[in-house]
Amino acid sequence: MGFARSVHFQDVSWLRGLGGLFIKPARLQIAALCYRPGKNEPEILLVSTRDTGRWILPKGWPEKDKPAFETASIEAYEEAGVVGETDPKAIGSFRSFKGLSNGLKIRTKVVVFKISFEKQLKKFPEMGQRKCAWLPLSEAAELVDENTLRRFLHRHRSSLV
Repeated sequence: MGFARSVHFQDVSWLRGLGGLFIKPARLQIAALCYRPGKNEPEILLVSTRDTGRWILPKGWPEKDKPAFETASIEAYEEAGVVGETDPKAIGSFRSFKGLSNGLKIRTKVVVFKISFEKQLKKFPEMGQRKCAWLPLSEAAELVDENTLRRFLHRHRSSLV
């Protein structure tokens, strides 16, 4: 009984150091920042998500045995029918969350590649599943509801000229 009285269960400060052990690493997604010249500033392409209709960049999981920049091209084509020249070097990344069909959300790191717009096809794999919108960069940044994507767009404005 003497042992039980001497242990202080209120002192759990040692647990704080273990918190990092239970955080899963972010999953990687690849996004396409499709852009074209606009009247006063570059226009960028946003697509809606299939489930909630939120505005995002075309993005997806990395394609097996393909460089990341090719995945960006594939996503732009599949989600919006956009074809263009993809820069093989990423312009940056941002943190996001991916909603899964079972309702769970997982943390993701989204690596972004620029695609200089050449054309938009009338038929593409996800036609009718998403809305597509070409908007001036400043409008697009305000339309997205993810703060990390909004900051990313503002931060990389000068690289789209």
